[in-house]
Amino acid sequence: MKSSRVPIAFAALMLLSSLSGCIFEETDSGSSDEVLAVFNYSPSSNIRSGDVVTFDASASTPSGGITYRWDFDGDASIDATGRSTEWSFDESGTFTVELTVSDGTKTSSQTKEVTVVEATAQPPSAEITQYASEEDCNNDDIDESTHIVLWICEMDKSQTDRDISETTTVNLDASNSESGDPDQYITVWNWDLNANVDADNDGDSENDADLTGESIEWTNVQPGEYELHLTIENSAGMSDTDSIRVYVSYAGKWSDFEMGGNNSGDAVTLDFDVKVIYDKDNGNTIRKAVGELTYPKIDGDCTNLGTNNCRAKLDVYAFNEEDEEASNTSETGLDQRSDGDDCDDDYDCVFLTLSSYMFTDTESTYGDGDWTLQIRNEKINDLQVESFVIRLHYK
Repeated sequence: MKSSRVPIAFAALMLLSSLSGCIFEETDSGSSDEVLAVFNYSPSSNIRSGDVVTFDASASTPSGGITYRWDFDGDASIDATGRSTEWSFDESGTFTVELTVSDGTKTSSQTKEVTVVEATAQPPSAEITQYASEEDCNNDDIDESTHIVLWICEMDKSQTDRDISETTTVNLDASNSESGDPDQYITVWNWDLNANVDADNDGDSENDADLTGESIEWTNVQPGEYELHLTIENSAGMSDTDSIRVYVSYAGKWSDFEMGGNNSGDAVTLDFDVKVIYDKDNGNTIRKAVGELTYPKIDGDCTNLGTNNCRAKLDVYAFNEEDEEASNTSETGLDQRSDGDDCDDDYDCVFLTLSSYMFTDTESTYGDGDWTLQIRNEKINDLQVESFVIRLHYK
């Protein structure tokens, strides 16, 4: 019996040893860092045959302990090694370049198509035509030679429409661009309307084709500040870019309307809705917002129920999106309300100016978004208002 137990015990010991190896031995002895192949190349466009192109894989992960293998002609063979390398394409065409990185256990690859044109090809020259409105909404001339500057003027607003929602059309013209060579012509006009969004995921956030065409209309543009990029390509496959900033400001005017009197102990108010944009990350920042109120010092129908009761005093208040009061004109004295163009011995003018700082998103400011400008009448008598103007300055 003893002779039969020894082989069984030995077999059991071997089985446990084998199982312990299966249970406790690590299956991955390599690096625990993610292995990811990422590369860029320079120049990234207008590469001619014979040009030296630098390929850089330093963005790959991990930063050390990996190998780099490059295939520049799509034949699955290694043409170069190393984190960075140089390569020259001997002929024109579109080449699939592949980078493979490995830490000895895990492997990752990335491919990109590289377009190479003829050695004699000439690049085009992109140019966006600059223009501006002749005047702002106050009939003052606009002197501008660098940007596209436009004003939306609604100078006869209805009392039933106290929401600023008007948009405009921006005409984009690239007809002054040149093809680069008399034998070449422009084949592509791509307009990128948001330089901070890479819509086509090609790694370049300024070459998206949000709109296409030599001369086009960009419609439904709200008041704001915008950075546009134009990318053109000619028949030889060469490209060029141009950029421009577009500023769209706004003025709306409400004329000849009545503010009721404070007969119940509560001020009578009239609200005007204003959308304000302060987006520093996207370069869309308002410069200032202004409310301009003009009204007669004494209303013709005033009933003098007390001393100086007929002396009018209207004020402008500003509230942010959370309905926090940001500023008002109540501390502006009656003798300080004569600075407006329409002010004389019979009229008061009061201005509420909100600087760009007030729209930043900090603890001491009020943020952007949907604001309200409010006219307030604390007096008992009603009053006929001459005008109320809201201006949004983005330039």
